[in-house]
Amino acid sequence: MRQQNYKKDFNGQNIFVGIDVHLKTWSVSVALPGGYLKTHTQKASAKELFEHLNKNYPNGTYHAVYESGFSGFSTCYALRELGVDCIIVHAADVPTTQKEKVSKSDPTDSRKLARSLMSGELDGIYIHSKDNLDDRGLLRHRAMLLKLMGGIKSRIKHLLYNNGVPYPEEFEQKSKHWSRRFISWLQHDVQLLSETRVTMDLLIEELLYFRKHILNVNKKIRTLANTDRYREKFENLISVPGIGAIVSMCLLTEIDDVWRFSNQRQFASFLGLVPVMQASGDNCYVGEKTFRGNKILGPKIIEASWVTIRYDSELAAKFGHLCNKGMKRNKAIIRIARKLSNVIFTILRENRKYVCR
Repeated sequence: MRQQNYKKDFNGQNIFVGIDVHLKTWSVSVALPGGYLKTHTQKASAKELFEHLNKNYPNGTYHAVYESGFSGFSTCYALRELGVDCIIVHAADVPTTQKEKVSKSDPTDSRKLARSLMSGELDGIYIHSKDNLDDRGLLRHRAMLLKLMGGIKSRIKHLLYNNGVPYPEEFEQKSKHWSRRFISWLQHDVQLLSETRVTMDLLIEELLYFRKHILNVNKKIRTLANTDRYREKFENLISVPGIGAIVSMCLLTEIDDVWRFSNQRQFASFLGLVPVMQASGDNCYVGEKTFRGNKILGPKIIEASWVTIRYDSELAAKFGHLCNKGMKRNKAIIRIARKLSNVIFTILRENRKYVCR
């Protein structure tokens, strides 16, 4: 009897693909609702993966997932352009058994992703638009430069302490450090224990370089704020006391599209300004803010809140009320930051300026 030859056709069927992404190779697992699960290793290429799916699972509806990491959104963009529905997930949100934790491997991770995607347990992170990526990168680049410059300042002060150099009376207050006069004093008047001061001169040279570079970045940010893409939203945000030009542009570039948040709580959660709670039996712990959230925006909103309460009487009254109840100031300001996040959310959604109360 002649063996019947069946042609594979996955028309109308969902094909679930988990990808463990690395620089040169990907571990890929394909899962089907009936329990089928197959894993292979391939070159790091969206096109090669799409060709594999077309060849082995023709006419299917492809759904893919990978964890956020070094590759950013590029793999997701490439797969979507090829017609693959792709999402990116936070690694900590992927359900993991203890066995998978102690026996971790690339195939294990890709199979875990494929199974979780098929069972509907994964929620993807927001995929920024391509036009937004360089704008966001500019603000993040500025933050990195400030961090590097802060390290140089610390090394200069450490060098002064090591050499027993006292501060002149005019520079005893920290607020007067790093002015032009202070740097001039470092350059011309500071004498170290050794006859030479090569290290000090190199550090000052690096400091001046970073200051000049940051000024150039600030100019580019102001130019960006004045483009049609940001101008109106930028002017609305800076109408809020405490929200300056840099914070406004950080908000706009990190958020990208405020309509991706359904409500104020979702937005506050994105900023990391919602309480963390741990409850078990009769024990319940509630913290002021979660460790999750945007690590750039959350601290900036808290810092801005200290300025806001100096100009907005309603928020100032709320801050005073919390302090009068015995709450510490650094905890009370987080409550104000949460209210400020509601203000920012409303301004961006309603496209209007803020009016102090």
